[in-house]
Amino acid sequence: MNIILYDGQARQDLLPLCFTRPVSELRTGILTIREKWEQRLAGTYSWKTEAYLQTKFPMRLASDNWLIMGNVCPTKRLIEQVRLLNNGCGISYQGYPVAARLDETLLAAYLANEANVQWTEYSEPLELVQYSWDLIRINASQLQQDFDLLTANRESEPISLTNQLIHPENIFAEPGVKMEFATINATDGPVFLGRDAEVMEGSLIRGPFALGSQATVNMGSKIYGATTIGPNCKVGGEISQSILMGFSNKGHDGFLGHSVLGEWCNLGAGTNVSNLKNSYEQIRIWNYRSQRFMKTGLQFGGVIMGDHSKAGINAMFNTGTVVGVGCNIHGSGFPRQFVPSFADGGPGGFKLHPLKTVFNTAGRVMERRNKTLTRVDEEILSHVFEETAPFRRF
Repeated sequence: MNIILYDGQARQDLLPLCFTRPVSELRTGILTIREKWEQRLAGTYSWKTEAYLQTKFPMRLASDNWLIMGNVCPTKRLIEQVRLLNNGCGISYQGYPVAARLDETLLAAYLANEANVQWTEYSEPLELVQYSWDLIRINASQLQQDFDLLTANRESEPISLTNQLIHPENIFAEPGVKMEFATINATDGPVFLGRDAEVMEGSLIRGPFALGSQATVNMGSKIYGATTIGPNCKVGGEISQSILMGFSNKGHDGFLGHSVLGEWCNLGAGTNVSNLKNSYEQIRIWNYRSQRFMKTGLQFGGVIMGDHSKAGINAMFNTGTVVGVGCNIHGSGFPRQFVPSFADGGPGGFKLHPLKTVFNTAGRVMERRNKTLTRVDEEILSHVFEETAPFRRF
């Protein structure tokens, strides 16, 4: 099967996280959305995304294609129906397209809004990521589904007896996990510890929780579910109902709640995020499509932070703050609740965070994880820099 994961209309509502990745590369639960499909439906996967991302995330066409919306989390039943699709037919959910089987001619017509697809409405519940806060909203459910998928017919690696485990049958450790003198309570949901991850002594963790491969929980951390720490992250302090996509750090004391951090982000020591208004009113969050703050219907909401953004020591973020790509936040007090990409500053105001400076910092940060900032990465960041220029009114 030639499977193409399509950003569709969802991308605009998922910025700034999708400035640097297709929609299907977002993580909720243990896996990214693409990985959820790959685990359930064998095939060759590629992406239909923005033109400036296609070099890094290419699209591969075939005579027979399955076009799948990249913001849809799969289920066993949905997979069964996708397999049965005939050419020119598709599956929709509450009027929203989910998947379609299209030959090369029909696919080109569909992408040009000219194809006549025969849609069948899917009747069972599905979880879609339409806004950035949906990643958090469905995280507990997706953690359980991914846990069941990844641990089926497998046995956990032995866990040291120095640890205190509550409901150990809901705790799974992959090879190479290091953990001593930690407490894990899996009563309310599973705990998945990825390959070569480490949980340092004195840490307190409540499920549902996922720790990605080669990620680290520092000493004395307090983590509440549902929380996902992606691969190669380092975390510490207090975290609740948050997602770190991967390669990001919150290594020190401070609170992070109901938040999503992209890749290569860093929160300095003592950084705190408000996730609840003193008035207990509904959270409003900046939306790139409407270019205004929109109501979320949620009482809790922390910070949404794009890739390669950093916060200095004792930084503070107000409820429902959106930080773009390549930002450098510092200074005492709360910055504004919408920080445009490539901004440098804080409560006292912002100036331009030059692209060259972002490249230099990113190169040094990535080298520490044995990664390289490639020319393609630089071209993507350069495009985002130009695209987001109208938002930088300073």
